[in-house]
Amino acid sequence: MNCYFDRSLAAQYKSVSQKIRVMTEAWVTENIACPRCWGSRLAHLPQNTPLGDFSCPPCGSQYELKSKRGKVGRKIVGGSYDKCIERVMSNDNPDWLVMSYDAAELCVEDLWFVPKHFFVPEIIERRKPLSEHAKRKGWIGCNILFDEIPAQGRIALVSGRIPAARSDVERRVKLAEKLYTGNLGARGWLMDVLACVNKIRDERFTLGEMYAFEPELQVRHPGNNNVRAKIRQQLQLLRDRGLLEFEGRGVYVKKARG
Repeated sequence: MNCYFDRSLAAQYKSVSQKIRVMTEAWVTENIACPRCWGSRLAHLPQNTPLGDFSCPPCGSQYELKSKRGKVGRKIVGGSYDKCIERVMSNDNPDWLVMSYDAAELCVEDLWFVPKHFFVPEIIERRKPLSEHAKRKGWIGCNILFDEIPAQGRIALVSGRIPAARSDVERRVKLAEKLYTGNLGARGWLMDVLACVNKIRDERFTLGEMYAFEPELQVRHPGNNNVRAKIRQQLQLLRDRGLLEFEGRGVYVKKARG
């Protein structure tokens, strides 16, 4: 894999953002196979396609690319807040490819595959409306809180310009699929409790340690008046899906990491 962009593709464009878009999208089609089926390299969709930037011809999966100069960090700038929320809550939202690139050397630094079921409204941050002096006054954008996506949903395809081993990607994709749920409300709780589990450093932890996250989860789910019961329910679900083992007496052991 060559991590450098083809600079010649951007020669006809004046806008820096347009140049980056053309180079990064071309790089994906030349280098990235569908991480869901590995059936072929991703194909570029026509510009302004509402459901993504790329598709996999064999399996039909669709992907949207988000690129950021330098380290991705905590947040990624998204588009319209309302449209982003609408897509997250739909059944046909695309998977994501998140790229960090070196602007000086024009090359990929890191690339992640994020399965679509890891996107929940809680990770979409509403930005302030544009001022009345802006061309699109009143328009409301959003940020994607990348660091709030559980580690199991941030599957590295490239790290530090080094491609990930296919076997490792396949293992992590299979693990991520165990966390799929079509119900949006249930999905939000599952991802939030999983994120709390990930924050506990030890492989073995107690129910009491999980209850310490009760205030945080209450803020994220203000309509629920029995957070502790919900924590126990989600831990059982994670156990049933093979991510945790229950030892009894309120003790859990992590079986699979991202």
